[in-house]
Amino acid sequence: MRSIHAAAPLALLLLSGCVVGPEHAAPEITLPAKFAEGSTKSNGDVSAVAWWTAFNDSRLNGYVDQGLSQNLDVLQALERINQAEAAVVQAGAGGLPSLDFGAQGERSGTRDIGGPISPQSTSPQTTVAGGLDASWFLDLFGLYKRSRQSALAQLDAAYASVDVARLTLLSQVVAAYIDVRYFQERIALARQNLSSRRETLDLTRLQLEAGAASRLDVVQAEGLVNSTLAEIPGLETQFRGAAHRVATLLGLPASTLLPELQKGARQPVARFNAKAGVPADLIRNRPDIRAAERQLASAVAEIGVAQAQLYPAITLGGSIRPSYTRTSSGESGILSWSFGPGLSLPIFDGGALKANVSSSESAAREAYLAWKETVLNAVEEVENALAAVSRDARTVAALRDTVRSYEEALELATASYRDGASSLLDVLDAQRQVSTAQANLAQAVQQMAQDFVSLNVAVGGGYGYGAPSARLVASAAAMPTK
Repeated sequence: MRSIHAAAPLALLLLSGCVVGPEHAAPEITLPAKFAEGSTKSNGDVSAVAWWTAFNDSRLNGYVDQGLSQNLDVLQALERINQAEAAVVQAGAGGLPSLDFGAQGERSGTRDIGGPISPQSTSPQTTVAGGLDASWFLDLFGLYKRSRQSALAQLDAAYASVDVARLTLLSQVVAAYIDVRYFQERIALARQNLSSRRETLDLTRLQLEAGAASRLDVVQAEGLVNSTLAEIPGLETQFRGAAHRVATLLGLPASTLLPELQKGARQPVARFNAKAGVPADLIRNRPDIRAAERQLASAVAEIGVAQAQLYPAITLGGSIRPSYTRTSSGESGILSWSFGPGLSLPIFDGGALKANVSSSESAAREAYLAWKETVLNAVEEVENALAAVSRDARTVAALRDTVRSYEEALELATASYRDGASSLLDVLDAQRQVSTAQANLAQAVQQMAQDFVSLNVAVGGGYGYGAPSARLVASAAAMPTK
């Protein structure tokens, strides 16, 4: 009687099912209270903030909207959600009862067609048989429960990956558009400088005819004109490459947008400053961090899958098989059935199952390290972008002053050269200085816009604009930090 009483709790435990393996807990990491050059004010949820509208460019806004709806990388990421949803069903199906039905019919007989050794004819007979097979794997140790948990975590990661693709698209589209306008500005400056240098060349030739200049002066002026002519084709090639990139990101043939982009526009300059928030915001706002956390959750669930394989597997099965035969002499039928449990117990496998557990545990530790690395990389990206953004305006202001100074110097040198008070070399040097300063200013404006993009992308802004994430992972959104 004592043995029965002792075995009863164990039997109830097995019948109720127990899930082996560790439970996933939100990972933690120590982060500073603020960025080195940021404030202590949280950004909150910035996933739907349309930060690119700070450039006040309607064409850019239209490209972003178009890209978010038809970019091929985003569409591929959406398809991976469908695959992950199907994987969830597949992962849990093994723990549910299964029922298979089969049937077959046959009509047979023999007929004597003559000859010394022909068989005797027999009457045709009809045979109909069927079968109904049922089985149910008793998931006592959570093999399929953990498998489904892992698949659900992968589904969450797939949703987060869509947000990653959208955020990457924002970065690429806006960055390529900034490049388009930068190269257009450089082309316009080059043509403007070409016109100025041709005027200088014409003036030098006139002075050569008047005996006030030498052939050396003319050759030097021609060289500067030709160097400017050689610069323009390369800039035009780079402009077209950037325009092609925008079109491809929008899921269009490369040259589709060339006509409208060739109309030109000013270089994008943000009208408001980006806010970095605090490091803890990144865990909620960065989709790549959420995806890494869900990958970790999946890896932890796989430990339970591996551990469950160490324990006995019990399957309940049964079948019903009716059979019916009809001949000219009569009819007959039979019904057979069976039912019973099956037990599978791993006894000796050379350590393969335990090695599988060790491998799963190592994979979970690796996933945690990957999550931690993702967080730290995100913090570094924000710190770098914040450091750049806070200094870009000073660089642009200084270069604007530089351009004005050199332009004034060029005017003075040209006037002095016309009066014969200075040499052509002074004018050519002044033209080079103006050209270099203008190119540096255009590049600084481009860099300031690119750094604004980098900061907004680094803090995880804008990917939910127009189409909020289809799934919010609560555990990742509320992930604690020390």
